[in-house]
Amino acid sequence: MEWFTEPGYWLARLVFQRALAALYLVAFLTAALQFRALIGERGMLPVPRFVARVPWRRAPSLFQLRYSDRLFAVTAWTGVLWSAALLAGVDGLVPLWAAMLLWLVPWALYLSIVNVGQTWYGFGWESLLLEVGFLSVFLGNDEVGPPVLVLFLLRWVLFRVEFGAGLIKMRGDRCWRDLTCLYYHHETQPMPGPLSWFFHHLPRPLHRVEVAANHVTQLVVPFLLFTPQPVASYAAALMVLTQLWLILSGNFSWLNWITVTLALSAIDWSPLSGPPPALPETPLWYAVVVAAVTCGVAALSYHPVRNLLSRRQIMNTSFDPLHLVNTYGAFGSIGRVRTEVVVEGTNARVPSVDGSAWREYGFRGKPGDVRRLPRQFAPYHLRLDWLMWFAGLSPAYARSWFGPFLERLLTNDRDTLRLLRHNPFPDEPPTYVRARLYRYRYTTWRELRETGAWWHRTYVREFWPPTRLDTPADHSR
Repeated sequence: MEWFTEPGYWLARLVFQRALAALYLVAFLTAALQFRALIGERGMLPVPRFVARVPWRRAPSLFQLRYSDRLFAVTAWTGVLWSAALLAGVDGLVPLWAAMLLWLVPWALYLSIVNVGQTWYGFGWESLLLEVGFLSVFLGNDEVGPPVLVLFLLRWVLFRVEFGAGLIKMRGDRCWRDLTCLYYHHETQPMPGPLSWFFHHLPRPLHRVEVAANHVTQLVVPFLLFTPQPVASYAAALMVLTQLWLILSGNFSWLNWITVTLALSAIDWSPLSGPPPALPETPLWYAVVVAAVTCGVAALSYHPVRNLLSRRQIMNTSFDPLHLVNTYGAFGSIGRVRTEVVVEGTNARVPSVDGSAWREYGFRGKPGDVRRLPRQFAPYHLRLDWLMWFAGLSPAYARSWFGPFLERLLTNDRDTLRLLRHNPFPDEPPTYVRARLYRYRYTTWRELRETGAWWHRTYVREFWPPTRLDTPADHSR
């Protein structure tokens, strides 16, 4: 079955698998370090409460059978160690069937986490990691050449990621069509990075060139992935460069990194890798399994393709509870103004009106202190910081978890405080907490020189009134 494999892609497979293992490691580490405050037994959105109302068929997960914080911790840290083993190449030391099982385990573990993660895990890169992780199970190891069908399926995922993102932009905000979205995006994106301020201050004509180049990369170049080499490799390399530009300009969890990983699998590395190693005949059972999976993915692709062709295109949606074939897209609309929720507390018995007794909590990633340059966290994902950005857009995004978050600040909950950079009440919890909405904008070059501040902020309105433990929790507006 010479047609079934492409031995020249052995290095592309190796690079892809090691990069994917590294992303799995980051995803499991993120889960292990943050879950107690977010979805733990005493978290803001507890898993036991979720599984009590959501059946297995809608959210298959081992935590549907039993949940405890200890079991979740064991699952997440097992995923970390398992991913590290795959990163080290343990799948190349075992038979083909065992290597497939080695790649199946992290997919099943992470599926169990995502399906009970609720709002905290409602991002497109979660489904993308699961879809790509599932396909990696069938990519094989050193006993067989990389199967052509799986290599094609990986390009199909990459095509949907890029083309879907391009369509959602063209169908969405007008600024994508008039090439002005980057006048605002670097300032209003969910979590800026250390270079975002500088990207924002690039000349506006260059911003227009960036948007135009983005349209070409997302709407034209993806079709070239299915052309003969070396054109497909050039297309994939262009996607890699585009994603690296995005990585420099902001913090988007592992979305850009997994897109890079997919693009690397489409590059023909044979000029660098030399002749492929001699391999035994492909086992018939393996060919049958890969063919069956390909047919299954083709059938499940109906809904994503229909969504791509629809005028009412939706983004970042799964059509099955296993997240096998999904639809993607980002930033269909761009905010012109950045609003941030600033959380404060006070030890005063009666909260002051002038604000002199209020002290601000510091978050790790989201803007707060105007003099603090944003840090680089991606591919690590700060889930609370991301949801705080959505809360700034509308209180509706925070209705389910913001009240419980404030309650935990009023008790100095250890797990919640670990998600923050700065707790202004290290000795005893505050008597009141509140949240206020501010408009943030980048300072100019002149303002930066004169004040040392990267941001300028202006008070907008109250987001959550002063609250203590005996105050009713639902005050969002």
